[in-house]
Amino acid sequence: MSSGVPQNLAIIGGGIVGLATAYKFQRRYPDSRVRIFEKEPAVAKHQSTHNSGVLHSGLHYQPGSLKAKLAVDGIRQMVTFCGRFRVDHEICGKVVVAVTEDEIPRLKDLFERGTANGLSGLRWLDPAGIRELEPHAAGVAGIHVPEEGIVDYAGVCAALETEIKAEGGEVLVDHPVTGLDFSRGKWHIETPAGDDEADFVINCAGLFSDRVYELTGRKRSTRIIPFRGEYFKLNEEGAKLVRNLIYPVPDPQFPFLGVHFTRMIHGGIEAGPNAVLATKREGYTMSDFALGDVVDIFTFGGFWKFLAKYPSMSFYEFKRSLSPAEFCRSLQRLVPGVELKHLSPGGAGVRAQAITADGSLVHDFELVRVESSLHLVSAPSPAATASLAIADYILDQI
Repeated sequence: MSSGVPQNLAIIGGGIVGLATAYKFQRRYPDSRVRIFEKEPAVAKHQSTHNSGVLHSGLHYQPGSLKAKLAVDGIRQMVTFCGRFRVDHEICGKVVVAVTEDEIPRLKDLFERGTANGLSGLRWLDPAGIRELEPHAAGVAGIHVPEEGIVDYAGVCAALETEIKAEGGEVLVDHPVTGLDFSRGKWHIETPAGDDEADFVINCAGLFSDRVYELTGRKRSTRIIPFRGEYFKLNEEGAKLVRNLIYPVPDPQFPFLGVHFTRMIHGGIEAGPNAVLATKREGYTMSDFALGDVVDIFTFGGFWKFLAKYPSMSFYEFKRSLSPAEFCRSLQRLVPGVELKHLSPGGAGVRAQAITADGSLVHDFELVRVESSLHLVSAPSPAATASLAIADYILDQI
């Protein structure tokens, strides 16, 4: 074993990134011990499985960014992993649609980004080309992204957990970490279920990554602000209007890709999500509320600066959350045949959006080192797709 490799590794957070990191660590260093500390009674209860189930290929991300590099590597690793462990997945391709002429320059920029990021088989579409792939979609131009796909992320997480345990790793559920103290070259880890220690700690706590970082005694440089993404399901009649994945041209100012249509790996079509402020970090409905989370949001100056920068977007997302008719109008930009009668409430997810003190959104992955620990304080989409590549990147830093 090479010098400096921890003999005793603790990973905080049993989501897909934490699981992937443990899995990859075992394969690099089979003689070391690894444990995952997960606060829930089972792994992957939040962002890992409350998402659209898409395998993102790296079309949207700035060339040279960490997201771009890890997304392209990540989807290829994920497809290989799913094939090896028989996890349901399908590379079905997606269509990105420019609805108006003024969106074409941004669509061209996406095409150039995808090409620069190494995607294969990208194809520019005219209106007839769009209709060939998605007969009911409307657009003046489009891009076909053949490497995009759909996957069962719950199945991925189950396979990772099985492999970790088979190799002697421990997955400690119902173990929320409440304290971290570094002394005498080791991290002392406090949990209600008992204390533990480790040579090295990796924080993959997702929606709580900033608070876990703060347990080390450091001030949070960024803060996690939770945004709920709400989905609708299409009924049988509406589902006939969508074959695979239909996406809009995103606004480059925001990290959100906009409402889109997704065929799910186990059947059915979902439409969404929007992006509204959640009043609980794991708040999947409008009624979910946690006073501590609300205080954390509204006492953070960066949140108010964010609102001042993007007031119209913030108001519109909230308005659309309250109005199914408005949500339907957004969907009709892409597929005019969708009607309100086709929609019923679907699932929801919460995005852990890192925001800096000046109100800027953190668009990329961000890893912070504190003594013998690494903290993934920002892991936005496509973290699920890229999880195996993110794990490699984290371990390379050790």
